[in-house]
Amino acid sequence: MLMIKKFGGTSVADKEKIFNVANKCKKDYEKGNKIVLVLSAMGKHTDELVSLSRNISENVPKREMDMLFTVGEQITVSLMAMALDKLGIPAISLNAFQVRMFTDNNYGDASYTKIETERIEKELAKNKIVIVTGFQGIDEDGNYTTLGRGGSDTTAVALASSLKADSCEIYTDVDGVYTADPRIVNNAIKLEKISYDEMLEFSNLGAGVLHNKCVKIAKENDIKLIVRSSMSDVSRYRSI
Repeated sequence: MLMIKKFGGTSVADKEKIFNVANKCKKDYEKGNKIVLVLSAMGKHTDELVSLSRNISENVPKREMDMLFTVGEQITVSLMAMALDKLGIPAISLNAFQVRMFTDNNYGDASYTKIETERIEKELAKNKIVIVTGFQGIDEDGNYTTLGRGGSDTTAVALASSLKADSCEIYTDVDGVYTADPRIVNNAIKLEKISYDEMLEFSNLGAGVLHNKCVKIAKENDIKLIVRSSMSDVSRYRSI
């Protein structure tokens, strides 16, 4: 079974959380599954990069911001490969250039146009867990691009489509999708299943669990999304 697993920045914010993710992947790997792991930048690292850029200029070229942003995910995937190695699991980290994940050149809000799967398939054939940088791609000229809000989710779903994965799991630190914000509405109900169109409507209204670009790709390619808590093994909801 080929599994795509995506973890956001808060799920890999420190050493303890990185090893929490590594151990989750180890369990599924030892069951005989092939795993492609998509990661965001650690914690608030992207915010720190924004702050660094503003120390230089308030009007930074978008192309250069994308070049800067890609550093965050590359740090995370390399550390995760080290953690898996320490657990005795073969793994390799790859960035968007190494995978060849092509986008348009709309810096800061790019969209995938083509993903070459040969490198990932080659590494999977060696029984490695493949760890891919989320949120980023390259344009036809080889410039790094970023995908905007929810970009790592989009990376995971796009890879699931290109690789024809058996599952696409989005891990998050939130408790699930509710009929309203449970922090504001006391009787908000958690949904066990939700359709693509319903999730798109929620995303457009500001729900922060999945971005609409990610859901659109899933709908177009009939990919079932399974959303789980990064801190437990409970499945929170499915988008079907």
